Amino acid sequence: MNEALPDLVARFRIRQGLFRKELVEAALYELDGYGCVMKTDKVFNPGDTVVLDLVMDMPFDKIRAEGLSGLVTERRKHCSNFFYSIDFVELDSNGGSSLAEKLRRIREVVSKKQSLKSRRSPGSISGFRQMA
Repeated sequence: MNEALPDLVARFRIRQGLFRKELVEAALYELDGYGCVMKTDKVFNPGDTVVLDLVMDMPFDKIRAEGLSGLVTERRKHCSNFFYSIDFVELDSNGGSSLAEKLRRIREVVSKKQSLKSRRSPGSISGFRQMA
């Protein structure tokens, strides 16, 4: 869990006072078919439910899995932020096939981006600089 996942954020709304809600964007650090790990400065407790919109905006493709309901299962403090482990609640209960397909597509694109990034070694970049 060293780096945030590329081009992917989780958006959620939290209540600020009686009538106001705040839209928050949080970085995701892990994602699989069962849940995710996100980092934010907002406070949740284990057992809280949060509704996430996973947003992957890229120049060539925009994928959004909106309305993912998740259960906060773990909280770890890191400086002034928290890492939250979130388990997705049953995907098939709310029009799940479309939502599950979007989540699968996001995981697929993230996996490809990570494999491309891992192929690039720091040595090859310095090699190009030496050639220039």
